[in-house]
Amino acid sequence: MVYLLAAVCAVGVVLIAGRLVRRGRDDRAPDGPTSGHAGSMISALFLLAFAVAIVVPWAATDSARLNTYSEAQAVTEAYWSAERLPAGPRDSARAGLRDYVRFVRDEEWRQMAEGRLSPGGWTRLDAVRRQIITLRAPDDDEYKDARNAFLEQVTAISAARHQRAMDARTTPPPGLLVITALTGLLVVAFPFLAGARPRGMTIVPLALMAGLLAIGIYLAIDISHAFTGALAVRPDAFTGALAEIDRISGG
Repeated sequence: MVYLLAAVCAVGVVLIAGRLVRRGRDDRAPDGPTSGHAGSMISALFLLAFAVAIVVPWAATDSARLNTYSEAQAVTEAYWSAERLPAGPRDSARAGLRDYVRFVRDEEWRQMAEGRLSPGGWTRLDAVRRQIITLRAPDDDEYKDARNAFLEQVTAISAARHQRAMDARTTPPPGLLVITALTGLLVVAFPFLAGARPRGMTIVPLALMAGLLAIGIYLAIDISHAFTGALAVRPDAFTGALAEIDRISGG
């Protein structure tokens, strides 16, 4: 509503100025100063909106990708930390970590495209944490250090998972994509609105520009979410974590 009111006020200013300003000459030419000024400003606004619509999702996607590798690395470190635990808790904790990674890669990743994480991932991670927390620790400093080291890595996994949940919900403001599409349409239609009538070969560069603008706007919409589209983050980090877990298990 605020944006709409701002646009209405701007249009009102133009209409009032057109009534009050009497000096100067009439400008009816398609290539006159009014058309040239308006066309350059519309082009500049489109370039600004288009640049933001591309750069912001690109940076968000890179950050989300790095976070998945941080989470996968924390899982691997937790798997290593479990080595110092007693045999029973160690095997159970490692099995829980392996199951968590598989669940994220094979099942949860599809839900992230919808902007959410599965409760099943939290259930698996909490089960691993709770199992180690509730262990009766003997009066052995080495065992306590091992348990604390393992829980620290699980805490790192949880923190990275929270960040991944935020990444899955992050998208550019809807108004930004609307402004990008609207200004792109105005860039194409402006010559006609200004009174020009392209004919013959002059229509070719205009058509090429319209096609390229359409591709650019589609790209901006396609990459607006970190886990969908052409730049979508893939579960490669968790596939690598499973390979590393297999390597550790194999000695």
